[in-house]
Amino acid sequence: MPSPTTRARRRAPAAVLPIAAALLLAGCASSRGLAPQLTPSDADTLATGRSLAGAPLSAADFPRSDWWTAFGDPQLDALIDEALRDSPSLAAADARTRSARAQAGLADAQRRPTLGASARVSGVQLPETLAPAPIGGDFKASGVLMLDFAWTPDLWGGQRAAFEAAAGQARAAEVDAQAARLTLSSNVARGYIALAQAFDAQDVAQREIDRATRLRDLARQRVEAGLDNQLQLRNADTAIGIARQQAQAAQQQIDAARNALAALLGKGPDRGLDIVRPRLLQAPPPAVPAVLPSELLGHRADVVAARWRVEAAARGVDAGKAAFKPSINLSALVGLAAGNLSDLFGSDAVLGFGGPALSLPIFDGGRLRAGLAQRDADYDTAVASYDQTLVAALREVTDALQAARALDAQIDTVADATEAARQAFALADTRYRAGIGNQLDVLAAQRPLFQLEQQLATLRAQRFGAAVDLDRALGGGLTLAAPSPSTQTQAGATTP
Repeated sequence: MPSPTTRARRRAPAAVLPIAAALLLAGCASSRGLAPQLTPSDADTLATGRSLAGAPLSAADFPRSDWWTAFGDPQLDALIDEALRDSPSLAAADARTRSARAQAGLADAQRRPTLGASARVSGVQLPETLAPAPIGGDFKASGVLMLDFAWTPDLWGGQRAAFEAAAGQARAAEVDAQAARLTLSSNVARGYIALAQAFDAQDVAQREIDRATRLRDLARQRVEAGLDNQLQLRNADTAIGIARQQAQAAQQQIDAARNALAALLGKGPDRGLDIVRPRLLQAPPPAVPAVLPSELLGHRADVVAARWRVEAAARGVDAGKAAFKPSINLSALVGLAAGNLSDLFGSDAVLGFGGPALSLPIFDGGRLRAGLAQRDADYDTAVASYDQTLVAALREVTDALQAARALDAQIDTVADATEAARQAFALADTRYRAGIGNQLDVLAAQRPLFQLEQQLATLRAQRFGAAVDLDRALGGGLTLAAPSPSTQTQAGATTP
């Protein structure tokens, strides 16, 4: 007849199964009520038709990767190539990419089995005052050779989700590195435009100096002939002083622009001294692709990086949910152990230990729920950041396009006004030299001409800048791999 102990042992498995099932249900139910609240926006829901109405459509769709060559300045091409090759800022971006890839590698390694080997020789001798012979007074040596195996099977996909989250962050870092290259090339182009504008401002100031100098020479002649007084001479000297100050300010801007370009190239200030005057051609006409806004997702580095971060955050939510479920740990320890080294490889020295272990969180003080709530919030933050980035991208495209069109109109208007002012000055100067006009007429015609020439130089520089802004807003010719919206995980759509 079976003993009570034997009967209890037989009943034990039957009692354990319901308890394990109840714990499993309790563990899965503990994450209920936690879910993200946002989903990524569809780019095509952001209307742009009226804002971009009338804009010419580009046959090439998006800019080329070497978009800056459209300005037709070989020196600019060489400077951007040098910056992309030598700038420390790109080295830092590449280092961040390698760090993110290493983090993804660590997450992937967590999913793999581990196997380790160890060998140990140890010995002990107890004094006879503590333990009598034969235990005390004799040196005892032992040797151990061991293989240690461990693996946690990914039953619920949590480890894979953690790896995919890290991989998504790594892809975002890779895209950020491409964005850094676009930012650098854009900054070099803008610095080059600033240098060109400073040279143009210097030319305008020099023309004003020449006009004022001719007027002063004529005033001196008339004063010496008794036809004018010192007031006309002092007025001419004032105009020369103002123009010289403008020329000095332009030279300061030239020096600063050269220093800025040298820094963007990753070089010292002396490198900037080798940069000669820009020879920019006419800015290319503004145009946008016909596939905005949806196709912007595959060209804008910041939009693509933000989308990858949404994907990574979604996988993080999946990993957080998997933590609520039971896990199985497989471990095995196999080796040889003997008190004497000579007996280490005998059949009696075999040591073995191992088996599966089941674990399930029951009471953790709310740690898992708080962790999942944080992952849900991180997902919502990533979605909101993506939506904001997409909105900002469309705004930048629209701003750059509208600015280019408005600046073209302003340049035409100011150019016509400048030509009219130039003719008025020439007429007033001729009348003054002929003695049938006065100096006040010349000065009155000179001031607007100087101002209009300055304004025209500024508008032309702004127009070049708008061309840079449009190419950058359209992605700068980058073609990037983005998560497909059709496969995007809706992290809050399911419950465990």
